[in-house]
Formats: sequence, C-alpha cells, structure tokens
Amino acid sequence: MIFDKHTSRETSELLLQINAIKLKPQEPFTWASGWKSPIYCDNRIILSHPKIRNYIAEQLAKQVEKIYGKPDVIAGVATGAIGIGTLVAHWLGLPFVYVRPEPKKHGRKNQIEGQLEANQNVVVIEDLISTGKSSLNAVKALKDEANANIKGMLAIFSYGFDVAKDNFEKDKVELYTLSDYETLINQAFENSHLFKKELLVLQDWRKNPADWNPNT
Repeated sequence: MIFDKHTSRETSELLLQINAIKLKPQEPFTWASGWKSPIYCDNRIILSHPKIRNYIAEQLAKQVEKIYGKPDVIAGVATGAIGIGTLVAHWLGLPFVYVRPEPKKHGRKNQIEGQLEANQNVVVIEDLISTGKSSLNAVKALKDEANANIKGMLAIFSYGFDVAKDNFEKDKVELYTLSDYETLINQAFENSHLFKKELLVLQDWRKNPADWNPNT
C-alpha cells in the first residue's frame, strides 16, 4: 500500500536515475526463481548515493512515525535492508536489529542480530517486496525468538504481486511501500525512460510473471 503518492513518484524517479531499477523488456533478466523478467530492482545501489539514500531513509522514517508513532526498535531484513534500516533507525534515534534468513551455523547461532527485548514494539524495514516470503520469514523470527510486537513493515519498492498481498494478509502483517510497480512504470514512460511498446511489455509481464514468455 502506498502511503503518499508524491513520495511514490519521487522515489520511482530517483531509482530510475541511479539505475537501481533496470528495465530491459527486450533482454529479460532471469531471477533466482527462474522467472524471466523485463525488470530488475537492486535497491542496494541507493547506499552509494548519499543524497538519495538520505531522502529514502528520511521518507521511511517520517512514514514510520506518521503511521505507527515511534516504535521501540527498527528491524532490517538481511541483507538488502540492513543499510537503509540502520539509517531509518538513526533518523528516529532508535535501536536497530537485523534478521538473517536463518540462524547462523556457528557462534551464538543467532538469527536476530542486535539487542531486542521481549514484547518490544518493532517496525520492520525491507528494501524490496516480491512474493513477501523472506520478509515474512523475518517477521516470524522476531515473533518466535523475541516475542516482538510487530507494528508493521515499510519497504522501498514492491512489485505488487497478488501472491505477496495474499501472504501478508494471511500472516496479518501490515505493509506500506514508498513506491510500487504501477507508479514506477508510469513514471518511466512519462519521463521518457520507456517507449510505449516497452510499457505494454511491462504491463503484460505484470499480469502473469511466473509464466511470462518474452518471445510471445
């Protein structure tokens, strides 16, 4: 869910400018899942651009406060949201922890890194939402290991897949994002990052990404 439309458009344009979002309808990417995709999102590139990372962190921090008030802790989902999550926590003057995909195999065997007390209010920061599986796995770890009270999750960008919506609703986790797929591709077309034909390809892919064939 988009909280602020102006921020959504501004975020999309900034991601396009620094090539954090790569659009290649004619030369599709292959995701780890095996899906063919005309779009690839790498929000870690944001961290290399000080003005943009500060903007993104500030907008996330402001939305955390507007939506949830001030939680006790900010949690980032490893690895993509560790950097931006730390910046959000800094903006809010709050403690920060991050959550690994699974517990370490050595040492203290932690899945949650940092200090988190039982029953603390936590807002989770994520960089990207596709199916939502890894994000919700982090939420589960926070609940199971620390009995955390999850207020909700904020992410930089979401593809807006129905499967993600269903997963978040099933787990009763509220999700807001700075920007989303529809806003991004429309912004890309309006600002001449895309031709009309490429826009139509991106719209078509979004209807059925798992079975999309770039050659049809």
